[in-house]
Amino acid sequence: MTAQPPSPEPKERSEYSIGDLAREFDVTPRAIRFYEDQGLLAPRREGQRRIYLPRDRARLKLTLRGKRLGLTLSEIRELIDMYEPGRDERPQLARFLAVLEQHKALLEQQRADLEAQLSEITAFEKRIRKQLGTQRRRRS
Repeated sequence: MTAQPPSPEPKERSEYSIGDLAREFDVTPRAIRFYEDQGLLAPRREGQRRIYLPRDRARLKLTLRGKRLGLTLSEIRELIDMYEPGRDERPQLARFLAVLEQHKALLEQQRADLEAQLSEITAFEKRIRKQLGTQRRRRS
């Protein structure tokens, strides 16, 4: 049995329909239209038909990545809008780092709050189980 060579990356197309992008990124057309309404995507129009360019595809990919990181749409839009091919990307990277650090600090605080709540719940559970055990022995 011979190993198959890896399949080549799909060739980047010059145009995409809303359905193409929805299938590729496993999102609904409604979500894509929402991102368009939020200024993250700007497809070309031919009548009622939306035509997305590789730039829109890249912006959608970055938007979805930002959402997975927990960034807000306004943060995502700010970061994407800062990017211009051929220009120094250090300002964009510095801003991205600042947003990530801020978001990480918020998540760490939320985790600490959750751990404190879980600890308190565990303590109440122990007290209640102890009281229930004491009451059962009294009844016996």
